[in-house]
Amino acid sequence: RSIDIYKTILFDLDGTLTDPKPGITKSVRYALEKFNIRVESLDKLEPFIGPPLKDSFMDFYSFSEDQALTAVDYYREYFKKEGLFDNQVYIGIPEMLEELTARGVTLAVATSKPTVFAEKIIEHFGLSLYFREVVGSNLDNSRSDKAEVISHALSQLGCDSSAALMIGDRRHDIIGAEKNSMDSVGVLYGYGGYDELSQAGAGRIAETVPDLAEILLCTD
Repeated sequence: RSIDIYKTILFDLDGTLTDPKPGITKSVRYALEKFNIRVESLDKLEPFIGPPLKDSFMDFYSFSEDQALTAVDYYREYFKKEGLFDNQVYIGIPEMLEELTARGVTLAVATSKPTVFAEKIIEHFGLSLYFREVVGSNLDNSRSDKAEVISHALSQLGCDSSAALMIGDRRHDIIGAEKNSMDSVGVLYGYGGYDELSQAGAGRIAETVPDLAEILLCTD
Protein backbone atom coordinates (compact mmCIF):
# COMPACT_ATOMS: atom_id res chain seq x y z
CA ARG A 1 0.00 0.00 0.00
CA SER A 2 1.20 3.50 -0.78
CA ILE A 3 2.42 5.41 2.26
CA ASP A 4 0.27 8.34 1.12
CA ILE A 5 -2.92 6.63 2.28
CA TYR A 6 -1.96 7.06 5.94
CA LYS A 7 -3.41 10.28 7.28
CA THR A 8 -2.53 9.41 10.87
CA ILE A 9 0.66 7.89 12.30
CA LEU A 10 0.96 6.55 15.83
CA PHE A 11 4.41 6.30 17.37
CA ASP A 12 5.53 4.16 20.27
CA LEU A 13 7.70 6.16 22.68
CA ASP A 14 10.40 4.00 24.29
CA GLY A 15 12.79 2.60 21.70
CA THR A 16 11.04 4.42 18.86
CA LEU A 17 11.14 8.16 19.56
CA THR A 18 13.57 8.11 22.48
CA ASP A 19 16.21 5.80 23.91
CA PRO A 20 15.10 5.34 27.52
CA LYS A 21 17.55 2.61 28.53
CA PRO A 22 19.35 4.32 31.45
CA GLY A 23 16.20 5.56 33.17
CA ILE A 24 14.16 2.39 32.72
CA THR A 25 16.86 -0.14 33.58
CA LYS A 26 17.98 1.76 36.69
CA SER A 27 14.35 1.97 37.83
CA VAL A 28 13.89 -1.78 37.30
CA ARG A 29 17.11 -2.49 39.20
CA TYR A 30 15.86 -0.36 42.08
CA ALA A 31 12.58 -2.29 42.17
CA LEU A 32 14.31 -5.68 42.05
CA GLU A 33 16.64 -4.70 44.89
CA LYS A 34 13.55 -4.21 47.06
CA PHE A 35 13.02 -7.95 46.58
CA ASN A 36 16.69 -8.68 47.36
CA ILE A 37 17.41 -9.45 43.72
CA ARG A 38 20.76 -8.06 42.58
CA VAL A 39 21.44 -7.31 38.93
CA GLU A 40 25.05 -6.52 38.03
CA SER A 41 24.56 -5.38 34.44
CA LEU A 42 21.85 -3.00 33.31
CA ASP A 43 22.09 -4.62 29.87
CA LYS A 44 20.31 -7.67 31.30
CA LEU A 45 17.27 -5.49 31.97
CA GLU A 46 16.83 -4.28 28.36
CA PRO A 47 13.89 -6.71 27.80
CA PHE A 48 11.87 -4.51 30.18
CA ILE A 49 11.94 -1.70 27.62
CA GLY A 50 8.65 -1.65 25.72
CA PRO A 51 6.29 -4.26 27.21
CA PRO A 52 3.94 -3.49 30.12
CA LEU A 53 6.01 -3.53 33.33
CA LYS A 54 3.74 -5.81 35.33
CA ASP A 55 3.93 -8.47 32.61
CA SER A 56 7.71 -8.18 32.47
CA PHE A 57 8.21 -8.68 36.21
CA MET A 58 5.98 -11.76 35.98
CA ASP A 59 7.59 -13.11 32.80
CA PHE A 60 11.25 -12.50 33.62
CA TYR A 61 11.32 -13.00 37.39
CA SER A 62 8.30 -15.25 37.97
CA PHE A 63 6.63 -12.70 40.24
CA SER A 64 3.03 -13.27 41.28
CA GLU A 65 0.60 -10.60 40.10
CA ASP A 66 0.63 -8.98 43.57
CA GLN A 67 4.44 -8.99 43.65
CA ALA A 68 4.57 -7.54 40.16
CA LEU A 69 2.20 -4.71 41.07
CA THR A 70 4.33 -3.93 44.12
CA ALA A 71 7.43 -3.97 41.93
CA VAL A 72 5.77 -1.51 39.54
CA ASP A 73 5.13 0.83 42.49
CA TYR A 74 8.82 0.63 43.47
CA TYR A 75 9.82 1.20 39.86
CA ARG A 76 7.73 4.37 39.68
CA GLU A 77 9.09 5.57 43.03
CA TYR A 78 12.54 5.76 41.45
CA PHE A 79 11.46 6.60 37.90
CA LYS A 80 9.50 9.74 38.70
CA LYS A 81 12.42 11.18 40.69
CA GLU A 82 15.50 9.94 38.84
CA GLY A 83 14.64 8.03 35.69
CA LEU A 84 12.08 10.12 33.85
CA PHE A 85 14.50 12.25 31.86
CA ASP A 86 17.47 9.83 31.92
CA ASN A 87 16.62 9.41 28.29
CA GLN A 88 17.46 10.91 24.88
CA VAL A 89 15.72 11.52 21.57
CA TYR A 90 17.09 9.49 18.67
CA ILE A 91 19.00 11.62 16.18
CA GLY A 92 16.81 12.58 13.22
CA ILE A 93 13.46 12.08 14.95
CA PRO A 94 12.56 15.80 15.42
CA GLU A 95 13.31 16.59 11.78
CA MET A 96 11.20 13.66 10.58
CA LEU A 97 8.28 14.66 12.82
CA GLU A 98 8.53 18.26 11.60
CA GLU A 99 8.33 17.20 7.95
CA LEU A 100 5.42 14.82 8.57
CA THR A 101 3.54 17.59 10.37
CA ALA A 102 4.28 20.04 7.56
CA ARG A 103 2.74 17.55 5.14
CA GLY A 104 -0.48 17.52 7.14
CA VAL A 105 -0.12 14.07 8.71
CA THR A 106 -1.75 13.77 12.15
CA LEU A 107 0.70 12.36 14.69
CA ALA A 108 0.08 10.77 18.08
CA VAL A 109 2.04 8.84 20.70
CA ALA A 110 0.73 5.42 21.75
CA THR A 111 2.79 3.95 24.58
CA SER A 112 2.45 1.43 27.41
CA LYS A 113 4.12 3.99 29.68
CA PRO A 114 1.65 5.88 31.91
CA THR A 115 0.26 8.89 30.06
CA VAL A 116 1.38 11.30 32.79
CA PHE A 117 5.03 10.23 32.36
CA ALA A 118 4.84 10.12 28.56
CA GLU A 119 3.46 13.66 28.40
CA LYS A 120 6.28 14.96 30.61
CA ILE A 121 8.94 13.27 28.47
CA ILE A 122 7.45 14.55 25.19
CA GLU A 123 7.23 18.06 26.64
CA HIS A 124 10.75 17.93 28.14
CA PHE A 125 12.34 17.04 24.81
CA GLY A 126 10.39 19.65 22.84
CA LEU A 127 8.33 17.18 20.83
CA SER A 128 4.86 18.09 22.06
CA LEU A 129 4.18 20.52 19.21
CA TYR A 130 4.18 17.60 16.76
CA PHE A 131 1.63 15.39 18.50
CA ARG A 132 -2.15 15.81 18.52
CA GLU A 133 -2.49 13.25 21.34
CA VAL A 134 -0.22 11.45 23.79
CA VAL A 135 -1.94 8.26 24.94
CA GLY A 136 -0.52 5.77 27.42
CA SER A 137 -1.60 3.51 30.24
CA ASN A 138 -3.27 4.61 33.46
CA LEU A 139 -1.48 4.75 36.81
CA ASP A 140 -3.84 2.09 38.17
CA ASN A 141 -2.28 -0.27 35.57
CA SER A 142 -5.42 -0.33 33.44
CA ARG A 143 -5.13 0.18 29.67
CA SER A 144 -1.59 -1.23 29.73
CA ASP A 145 -2.21 -3.64 26.85
CA LYS A 146 -0.88 -2.06 23.65
CA ALA A 147 -3.97 -2.91 21.64
CA GLU A 148 -6.09 -1.01 24.18
CA VAL A 149 -3.72 1.97 24.07
CA ILE A 150 -3.88 2.08 20.28
CA SER A 151 -7.67 1.72 20.27
CA HIS A 152 -8.01 4.61 22.72
CA ALA A 153 -5.65 6.78 20.66
CA LEU A 154 -7.67 6.15 17.49
CA SER A 155 -10.86 6.98 19.39
CA GLN A 156 -9.39 10.22 20.74
CA LEU A 157 -8.31 11.21 17.24
CA GLY A 158 -11.59 10.16 15.63
CA CYS A 159 -9.52 8.22 13.15
CA ASP A 160 -10.34 5.26 10.93
CA SER A 161 -7.76 2.53 11.56
CA SER A 162 -7.55 1.76 7.83
CA ALA A 163 -5.96 5.18 7.28
CA ALA A 164 -3.59 4.92 10.26
CA LEU A 165 -0.11 3.44 10.69
CA MET A 166 1.64 2.23 13.87
CA ILE A 167 5.41 2.60 14.34
CA GLY A 168 7.17 0.63 17.07
CA ASP A 169 10.20 -1.41 18.08
CA ARG A 170 8.61 -4.38 19.90
CA ARG A 171 6.18 -7.13 18.95
CA HIS A 172 3.56 -5.62 21.28
CA ASP A 173 3.37 -2.60 18.95
CA ILE A 174 2.91 -4.75 15.87
CA ILE A 175 0.40 -7.13 17.46
CA GLY A 176 -1.52 -4.19 18.96
CA ALA A 177 -1.77 -2.62 15.51
CA GLU A 178 -2.99 -5.85 13.96
CA LYS A 179 -5.69 -6.22 16.62
CA ASN A 180 -6.91 -2.77 15.57
CA SER A 181 -6.80 -3.64 11.85
CA MET A 182 -3.88 -1.25 11.32
CA ASP A 183 -0.74 -1.54 9.24
CA SER A 184 2.59 -1.21 11.03
CA VAL A 185 6.28 -0.51 10.59
CA GLY A 186 8.83 -2.05 12.93
CA VAL A 187 12.11 -0.30 13.77
CA LEU A 188 15.37 -2.09 14.55
CA TYR A 189 17.22 0.79 16.20
CA GLY A 190 15.19 0.22 19.38
CA TYR A 191 14.98 -2.93 21.47
CA GLY A 192 13.26 -5.54 19.30
CA GLY A 193 15.12 -7.63 16.74
CA TYR A 194 14.24 -8.46 13.14
CA ASP A 195 12.85 -11.90 13.98
CA GLU A 196 10.62 -10.52 16.73
CA LEU A 197 9.15 -7.85 14.49
CA SER A 198 8.80 -9.91 11.34
CA GLN A 199 7.21 -12.84 13.17
CA ALA A 200 4.76 -10.43 14.81
CA GLY A 201 3.69 -9.34 11.33
CA ALA A 202 5.30 -5.93 10.72
CA GLY A 203 4.41 -4.74 7.23
CA ARG A 204 7.78 -3.08 6.79
CA ILE A 205 10.93 -2.92 8.89
CA ALA A 206 13.29 0.08 9.16
CA GLU A 207 16.82 -0.50 10.38
CA THR A 208 17.64 3.13 11.22
CA VAL A 209 15.88 6.46 11.74
CA PRO A 210 16.90 7.59 8.21
CA ASP A 211 15.41 4.34 6.87
CA LEU A 212 12.16 5.10 8.71
CA ALA A 213 12.14 8.65 7.36
CA GLU A 214 12.64 7.26 3.86
CA ILE A 215 9.62 4.99 4.27
CA LEU A 216 7.36 7.63 5.78
CA LEU A 217 8.42 10.54 3.61
CA CYS A 218 8.95 8.59 0.39
CA THR A 219 12.36 10.15 -0.12
CA ASP A 220 13.80 7.22 -2.09
